[in-house]
Amino acid sequence: MTRSKELTPPDPGRPLNTVNFESPSHMGTLLSGLYALRTQGLLLDVTLLAGGDSFKAHRVVLASCSDYFRAMFTDAMKEARQKEIRLNGVSAAGMRLLLDYAYTSRLSLNLANIQDVLSAASHIQVVAVVEACSNYLQSQLDCENCVDIATISETYSLSKLRVRVYRFMSAHLREFSMLPEFLRLSVEQLEHLLSCDFPVDCSESEVLHIVLKWLYTNDDHSSKSEYAQRLISRIHFKEIPWDIDAFSQQPYYGCVIINEALRQRFVMQLPQMNMTSSLVNSRGMELALVKVGGFGIAGVTNEITYYLSSVGKWRHLTTIPHLEQCNFGTCVQNNDLYVVGGCFNQSLQENIHPFGFKYSPRYNKWNTIAPMQRERCRFSLNVVADHLYAIGGASEIDVMDGVDSEVSECEKYDPETDTWESIPAMPGYRTQHAGTTWPSGGDYLFISGGLDGDVVLDSVQRLDTRNSVWESKASLLTPRADHVMLTVNDTLYVCGGWYEDPDNGNRVLADTIDVYDAEADTWRTIARLPTPRYHSGIVTVNNVIYFIGGLLSDAMFDRATAVIECYNIDTGVWTTSEKYPQDLWEHTCITLYIPRCRDDMEVLASNPNC
Repeated sequence: MTRSKELTPPDPGRPLNTVNFESPSHMGTLLSGLYALRTQGLLLDVTLLAGGDSFKAHRVVLASCSDYFRAMFTDAMKEARQKEIRLNGVSAAGMRLLLDYAYTSRLSLNLANIQDVLSAASHIQVVAVVEACSNYLQSQLDCENCVDIATISETYSLSKLRVRVYRFMSAHLREFSMLPEFLRLSVEQLEHLLSCDFPVDCSESEVLHIVLKWLYTNDDHSSKSEYAQRLISRIHFKEIPWDIDAFSQQPYYGCVIINEALRQRFVMQLPQMNMTSSLVNSRGMELALVKVGGFGIAGVTNEITYYLSSVGKWRHLTTIPHLEQCNFGTCVQNNDLYVVGGCFNQSLQENIHPFGFKYSPRYNKWNTIAPMQRERCRFSLNVVADHLYAIGGASEIDVMDGVDSEVSECEKYDPETDTWESIPAMPGYRTQHAGTTWPSGGDYLFISGGLDGDVVLDSVQRLDTRNSVWESKASLLTPRADHVMLTVNDTLYVCGGWYEDPDNGNRVLADTIDVYDAEADTWRTIARLPTPRYHSGIVTVNNVIYFIGGLLSDAMFDRATAVIECYNIDTGVWTTSEKYPQDLWEHTCITLYIPRCRDDMEVLASNPNC
């Protein structure tokens, strides 16, 4: 018989030539082998009793996927030595599905078995299955089952699911409150719903009526007084115009307990908030600084970012759903952001377009709107009397003469009908100008400065939108292009921009803040910028004007800045905020109410050179 020659022991100085082997099919082989052992009844060493049925299994399999069984079989517990283990409170259906999962890694969930599976998985601590059940319930949320899912999340301490349920209830509160399921909420659940800082889809007056309806239909009269005080204390009365006639029409008006709770809360409230039409309800929302598009070191961007003072960080909000573009018009109407027109480069050619988009921060969703009657860029877009007004700008390149065609035609957009219509043309041509509504929520539109060809303008036009008549007003103190007009407390402010030196034609940065007196039709200067720049984002929040980014020089485009300087209108004092994370210019800034609680909390990375 021939024997194979044994390998000589390797020389200690020579490499071992080690090869690592890993079988990608080993995990599947192991699982299928364990499943085969179970189905054939081999090596089974424990019996589980649940819901009147018995299930044979392997201790090592149970311990490998269940924290409950791992502790039981490895610690000095009496069950470690028992052949049979009774699981009280676990159904047979739930245990059967969990055992199938343990041996196959597969689990089919549906509305018929979800509670059995969740109850069993929570009891024996199979974390992956609990998470899967939570995700499944979240995907099935609707107004008819949200109360049941809320109860399940609270029973099994599923905190993430609970947050999702109450956010869903808040976002669909009007519809949800009209269903019989709403009245099934316990007082604790309704109180929690009111205390959550989530946006709602109705006014605070409606929220109050919803709560009063729940109280009125509650049959527990012994606790109604306590319930009324607890729930009504969660109402934001500052946002509710007190109209006794409106409340007197409701069936619960005659309930003494409810009337007394209401009276106490209204008497205790401070003067009402001055809610603007741009926001239905402030629940869960916070006014944010928002930067839209612009240029950075990497080039043009469609990115939109926002800053909440409660957070103190700039975060990514969304991206304009279009080719990367610039020189578009932006405005805010009913807390929706409109981005309209603009231009983009294609094959080294500038293309101007008429298309528009609307973004809802409440639902984090974009929609298209009807395109303008003509393409525009470098124009102004403002909201007057709930309509959008597109004024002037540059149109598509004229094929015959190869120059941009300036536009004097104007048009307005009706959000209700999604249509644009022409309005009287503005006197003269104008691009890179500024516009603002005056007074706040009024019927006048002011247009200032800009360019007529190569000439920087100082003229000011005012459109009376009630009769569509243009009229000339007092000229700016200094010609300006690429500047911003703001209306704050019914006063008009002009900031930023540039003009040409009359002696040498060089570009000069406008470094003043000028104020317009509408009664006297005069302008005056109130402040000078510590850091003059142009193509800066300029916006006002709570009587503070923010100057964000911009270019410090026309000659050196690498001299962009991330500096944010703030001018307090009330005190006349300048302060400096923390820099924007990146250098930026040719962006626009607006304010929007943003939900405080968002799924994507991506913080902007800082440029180390800023």
